[in-house]
Amino acid sequence: MGAVVSRVKVLAIAVKQVLEISKSYERLLKRIEASPGLPVDNPTLPFWLDVPSPIANHLDELPAQADVVIIGSGITGASVARTLLHKGPSSLKVVMLEARETCSGATGRNGGHIKPPLQHDYSAMKRKLGAEQAKALMRFRQQHVDEIQAVAESENILDKCQGRDVESLDVYFDEEIFEEAKEQLRIWKNDMPEESKDFFYLAGKDAIERFHLAPDVVGVVYNPAGAIHPYRFVTHILSHLLKCHSERFSLLTRTPVTSILSPSNAASSNESEASGKSNSSLYSVVTPRGVIQTPHIVHATNAWVSHLLEPFRTKIFPVRGNMSAQRPGVALSPSTLDGGRSWVFYDRHLGYDYLTQLPPGPKGSGITGKEMMFGGGFFQGGGDGLGELGCVDDSKYNPGVAAHLAGSLPILFGGKNWGSEGLEERDGKGDDRWFEGRVKALWSGIIGISADRVPWVGRVPPKLAGRPAPSPSLNSSPSLCGEKIGGESNTSGLAVPGEWIAAGYSGEGMAHAFLSGRAVAYMLLGQEDAIKEWFPDSLRVTEQRWKKARAEDLVEELWG
Repeated sequence: MGAVVSRVKVLAIAVKQVLEISKSYERLLKRIEASPGLPVDNPTLPFWLDVPSPIANHLDELPAQADVVIIGSGITGASVARTLLHKGPSSLKVVMLEARETCSGATGRNGGHIKPPLQHDYSAMKRKLGAEQAKALMRFRQQHVDEIQAVAESENILDKCQGRDVESLDVYFDEEIFEEAKEQLRIWKNDMPEESKDFFYLAGKDAIERFHLAPDVVGVVYNPAGAIHPYRFVTHILSHLLKCHSERFSLLTRTPVTSILSPSNAASSNESEASGKSNSSLYSVVTPRGVIQTPHIVHATNAWVSHLLEPFRTKIFPVRGNMSAQRPGVALSPSTLDGGRSWVFYDRHLGYDYLTQLPPGPKGSGITGKEMMFGGGFFQGGGDGLGELGCVDDSKYNPGVAAHLAGSLPILFGGKNWGSEGLEERDGKGDDRWFEGRVKALWSGIIGISADRVPWVGRVPPKLAGRPAPSPSLNSSPSLCGEKIGGESNTSGLAVPGEWIAAGYSGEGMAHAFLSGRAVAYMLLGQEDAIKEWFPDSLRVTEQRWKKARAEDLVEELWG
């Protein structure tokens, strides 16, 4: 009888757990089906903003019209604006609108990695996209390592934004997962030998001794990668554009876009009428500061994109990530090379911790440097991480994740490699924005997850925008550059009017965003030939792809 009662109790507990998981899953789906709304106005403070940019709060006058309106001021928006202004007609006028401060979204909150997922994803993408498109996607990702630093060098800001080559380590603590990693690497090296020639692995004691890691590490995959101060990179680019193209480029912070009115309904809208004279052949972009009209809108808001593109709800949905800045232990330099290495630490099939280290500050600069920029801890958020999916509140960080991040580094490197706490390297007179212990800062950021795990880049079909585009047949309607609209491109060289997107980087923005933004700009300029050698067609936005992409499939794949 006792055994029967025990089995009934076990069954009851199992049923309860299934029901709780079911309820959690239902809540998750409800969150990702909802509008992300606008970013909260009181976000946590990332350590990247230790020295805010002079353009953190920048408010030009809102013009009545522009050739292109870019929504979002992160790395994607900066890339779009830079390409349009460098490669477009000399009369092209571009306006950038940002809901909060400049570069205050995911770009200004990430880990500074330029570490593309290559061998990790190649086999899966080969099955999903076919061999040629999988190879194209891997090359596209890998190109970001050199390209971001090349752009920084061409802008004369490489040192200012701490752009550098690093030795990147994938560190494994589980033998089974390390064996999977070696097999993934073997397949990728076999199919893409040139791209993978600098990728290697070491097992056990050899890895521990060479890279000064914890004694329970079972293996490492290592390769070249890059790192950069993403906030400085973007804000310096935008500062240069504002200075060099002051008559053609405007930036308005604290100017959220609340709605977009298509030409078919803008003329009759009270919001449009409030702007004064309107042009019914243009979109009306509505903000609290007024309405701006334009033939082209670029959505560079990543996790928040479905606020204005409603059909993208469940296709691109938000996830809250958590980050920290920490002071290194005094013995750690042989492990970190003082900013010369980056890491991803794996201990489960899903989720990982990631780490870069800032290089030392210049002598006499007052900048200590060497902070460990450490993020991840997804599964420590509770509910198997489901609670962070669909979350758009970066005014706080997850306490479970924060506790994991705050305590993990000495364990991951090993106590002897870490040494005593480096608290003697406090910041001069102190700064009440930052903590005084090992953990200097904790913050969160919202990333955009693509339901099919591939970014969405290119023209948005009107059906997927949720509104009609301006008619390309309005040959009598002048463009804002004084040219006429018609055919596949107008005589100013621009593509026919419409909405554009680069978003859904699934936590890998530094390996997707900059060239995605550049590709969108070239498409908008009617210069498709400029991207045909390097842009993967698998990233393009199509109705067929939209129909096939299901958030439920992704969640079940990852948590099944």
